[in-house]
Amino acid sequence: MTPEAVQHLVRSDKTLARIIRKVGPCRLTPKKRRSPFEALVQSVAHQQLNGTAATTILRRVIALYPHRRFPLPEDLLRTPDEHLRGAGLSRAKTASLKDIAAKTIQGVVPTARRIAKMSDAEILERLTTVRGVGPWTVEMLLMFTLGRPDVLPVTDYGVRRGFALAYGLGELPTPCELLNHGEKWRPHRTTVAWYLWRAVELLQ
Repeated sequence: MTPEAVQHLVRSDKTLARIIRKVGPCRLTPKKRRSPFEALVQSVAHQQLNGTAATTILRRVIALYPHRRFPLPEDLLRTPDEHLRGAGLSRAKTASLKDIAAKTIQGVVPTARRIAKMSDAEILERLTTVRGVGPWTVEMLLMFTLGRPDVLPVTDYGVRRGFALAYGLGELPTPCELLNHGEKWRPHRTTVAWYLWRAVELLQ
């Protein structure tokens, strides 16, 4: 995220420092103009799918609204479930997207201005009341939309796999083990997560 973050990590963790030198500068650039509503819709669409499949489905959903760059919450609520299912969404994801839309209108999902003033913990508590939105989905929003610097998604397979490869482990670390090791990375754990994802590409 910043040169200062990288310098801190290189000093605090020799193993991670080797990965950083091989990968080069962190290229994580948050999409801060994206609304929380849009970010959650996109994250849910990507759940349990590879990037290409999720992108294809999301494009089909957006194509249902040809006069908009991205549908409004009201648009989603007015759309018959069968149309969203026809775009490739599962029944569960269709229900989740409709709940995201409803709770955005109700104010449970905050506006971009409001969420910027909330702590990570407040955002996690608020958004996990939405159907289909768990901690991982909120962590992706914190990292890739809000640009929060100290998020470590310890249940993410790629992060755990990258850690196992980088540190020469025979099996994936448990979320608790990863969390404990990650104490030395504070307050730059978002940057670490990005490098651990790159470690999978580099080392597997």
